[in-house]
This record gives sequence, structure tokens and C-alpha cells, in this order.
Amino acid sequence: MCGSGRISADADRCCTSFRGTDVTPTRREFLQRTGLAGLCLGTPGWLAACEGVARRSPNVVLIFTDDQGYADVGVYGAEGFTTPHLDGLAAQGMRFTDFYASEAVCSASRASLLTGCYAPRVSIRGALTPGAQVGLNPEEITIADLLRGVGYATGAFGKWHLGDDPQFLPLQQGFDQYLGLPYSNDMWPVDYDGTPATSGNKLRWPPLPLIEGNEVLEIVDELADQDQLTTRYTERALDFIDRNAESPFFLYLAHSMPHVPLGVSEKYRGHSEQGMYGDVIEEIDWSVGQVLAALDRNGLAEDTLVIFTSDNGPWLNFGNHAGSTGPLREGKGTAFEGGPRVPAIMRWPGRIPPAAVCERMASTLDVLPTLAAITGAALPPQPIDGVNILALLEGQPDANPRNVFWFYYAAELRGVREGKWKRVFEHRTRSYVGVEPGMDGLPGPYAQPTVPTALYDLENDIGETTDVSDLHPDVVRRLDEIAEVARATLGDRLTGREGAEVRAPGRKSLAGAGR
Repeated sequence: MCGSGRISADADRCCTSFRGTDVTPTRREFLQRTGLAGLCLGTPGWLAACEGVARRSPNVVLIFTDDQGYADVGVYGAEGFTTPHLDGLAAQGMRFTDFYASEAVCSASRASLLTGCYAPRVSIRGALTPGAQVGLNPEEITIADLLRGVGYATGAFGKWHLGDDPQFLPLQQGFDQYLGLPYSNDMWPVDYDGTPATSGNKLRWPPLPLIEGNEVLEIVDELADQDQLTTRYTERALDFIDRNAESPFFLYLAHSMPHVPLGVSEKYRGHSEQGMYGDVIEEIDWSVGQVLAALDRNGLAEDTLVIFTSDNGPWLNFGNHAGSTGPLREGKGTAFEGGPRVPAIMRWPGRIPPAAVCERMASTLDVLPTLAAITGAALPPQPIDGVNILALLEGQPDANPRNVFWFYYAAELRGVREGKWKRVFEHRTRSYVGVEPGMDGLPGPYAQPTVPTALYDLENDIGETTDVSDLHPDVVRRLDEIAEVARATLGDRLTGREGAEVRAPGRKSLAGAGR
């Protein structure tokens, strides 16, 4: 359950879609139609359009961290550091216990967040490298596209990682402003100890650019240069709030931290008991506090939906420079719970009940359709995988819009979940078990076991320790049927299946197409 409250039918009444038409419009046609139609008589949002209330749709602040573990927030059991602003956010809003990033790796996770699609549907795999020949297809509709179409100012500050070719950058994906890194902060010709790279991919990668708009603002040369990233992203976010206080806005604040190499400013260096990782998380918590203070200063707190979550679990082979999954198995890069299950907190005064805890499944996939429902924006014309979780946010006791989740990684269907039951299929995976992690910024190795097919009861075995397949053959059959639906729809490299609904990624050779 997710606390208590009610669900309004307004969102369903106002949210429109082009999916019933015979011809799927192009991205340009979709945006032109939604912009010109001005959904619900030209006023952004269901609050004004459907209820006749003379107020604007809520602002949306989406804070997305990198490699922050399930247990890396105070209210989720963090040890050795404190997160008073995030804990306060949870006290004023809703904390999710079973919230999933769509996939436990950088680019795939971000593509899903912004499009509402599992990564295989939009053909984004793994972590895109500098100079990648592919990126998020310009024909995909992002959250920023939807909200800009109903009158929102849109700003992205932080890590992008959906392609560094100009056609894939944020200004071409629905955002009005952008400042940040085009990919992960370790994708540069510098080793983890701060010395120039001498081998491997790092030797081939270009200097790390800080991008403003579509242009390189400056080069991040040294480890010390990364100490100011959290502060710089935060400052731009605060400026964006102040400049757009009079109109609805969508702020996407995607921190590069706590992805390695860790960087933290002097104001938080040595601040926590845990060490540098704790310092970094405390600085992210400071950033959250600054954003909340800016909303208060501008009188916007009551009219803003704040969402905080992470792209995936911690990169555990970095030892004391990695986070914690608490009771969950494994971490980043796996389909076990420590990989995709992440902390998630949402606050919207007057709509989300305070101090609520939601134990239903939800996902980053669900952000786009939920925001479409809230604002009256049209859903994308092409199929998506997210569901509207507004009923969960409002605390409807019986709401359960997402009862199934597909665990994809690198286009492999590694598991499915329905309710409390999780089916894991045989696959080879990275593992952090039984290997010595690195320390002080240096990585340790992975194990590479092949894990067997199994059934886990997550309600009674959150750590996925005991296979109960033999005890529940009916559950096994049902979850295997769910898996077949996933394979037929999005494919599965493990079984050699091609998905019927997979769309092409963007490619450099298509630069400028569809714009």
C-alpha cells in the first residue's frame, strides 16, 4: 500500500494520445499538433483545464543521481553519513520501497527515464562511450518534449549520457538550457589515481568536456576539477528556478556523483564519518536542500512536484568509494535487486500525503506517463512501457498500476517480477561476491559466474538467497508466460529472440533528420 488518499479522474479525462490514429505522426508532427492544440483549451495542466481552477500545472524538479545505492539515504538505512534534506523530503512526501530504474547501467537507465520505455525498445544499450555512433533517436519523445509542448520551460543540468553527437544533446531533445558532461565522469584519458592514462579505453578517449548548450564551455582536465561539479550543477539549477518562477518549469538535475572518480568541494571534504563517499552524498544532500530553499524563496514549494532517485545501484568493486545496497543482492550491472532497485522519494504538498511509504512496485519508466497525466500533455504516439502512478502518489489504498517488471540488461531478459515473485533466468553476470574490492578510488575485479534459473519470494527473501521454484510450479508457469510476452515484444539475446516492437536508435549518419 501507499499511505492513504484519493485518485482523481481528471488526469485520465484530459490526457490524450495519438495512438488511436491510423498513421503514427513523426516527432515534428506530434510536437506541432500538441503545441498548436494547446491541450484542454490551451492551458497547461489538468488543474486549470479540467477543474476550471485558475492555477498553473505544478513545476517538476527531477533529481537523478549516479550509482547511488538503495541504502545511501538516511531513511533507507545509511550509515556513516547523514542526509537531513532528503530525510525531510521523505517526511513531507512519499518514500518508495520497491522502486526500479529500468536497467542497472548509465545510458540505458537514462533513456528509459526520459522516454518511458525499456532500453531495448529504443535500442540504447549499456553505457555509450565518447564518440559513439548511436544515441537517443531524435524521433523519440522525451519528458522535456511533452512538457515544453504544454508551456513549460525546460532545463537540464548535469550528466546527459544519451549520445555526445550534437543531434543527440539536450537542446535537441526538448530542453531549453543545458550545462553538464555529455557522458560519465570517468570517460576521459585519466586513470583512477589521477595520472594520465597509459592503456585501455581511457587512452583512446578525448579530454572530458563540460558542455553549455551545444558547445564546449571548458575541459575537465584533472581529478580536482571534478570537485566543483555538484556545486556548479546546483548553481545553474537555482538560477533556472529563479528565472522561471513565474511560469511552469521542468528542472532535470542529473548529478555526475557519486559515480567514480568521486569529487567533493572543500565545504564537504572530510565532513562525514564514512569518508569520501559519505562526503559526496552529504554534498548531494546539500544540493537538494538548496533546490528546496529556492522553491521556498520563490513561493513555489506548494506547486512543485519534487522527484529524487538514482540511475542504478552502487559500483561495488570500488570498495570504500562505492555505496551500499543494504539487504539487497549484488549491485550495478546486474539484474539482482541491488542493481536496479534504487531509493526514490517524491513530494507534492496537498497531493502526496506526508510521511507516506509506498510498498508497491514503481519505476523510472513511470515518470513520463505520470507527468503527462498530471499536466494534460499528450502521450507519445508510439508505444511506451511506463504506467501512470498518480494513484500511488495520492495514496489510493488499492492502487497497483505496475504489478509486473521486466529485468533487462544489455538486451538480455534476465528476469521478470509479478507482485512478490521474481523469476531469474540462467545467465552469465558480473558479481561482487567473493572478490576483493578496490580501495580509495581504484577498482577491484568482478567475478563472472553463470547463475541458474530460480524463483525468489521477495516479500520473505529480499536478498534473493533461496530458490523456491519447486514449491510453486504454478507461479513459475505464470512468470514464464510473462517472460514470453517480453521476448516477443522487445526481444532477448539470451534466447536469440527478436522483438516486434524494437525501434532504431539515432545514428550519426542521420544528423539533422526529423528536426
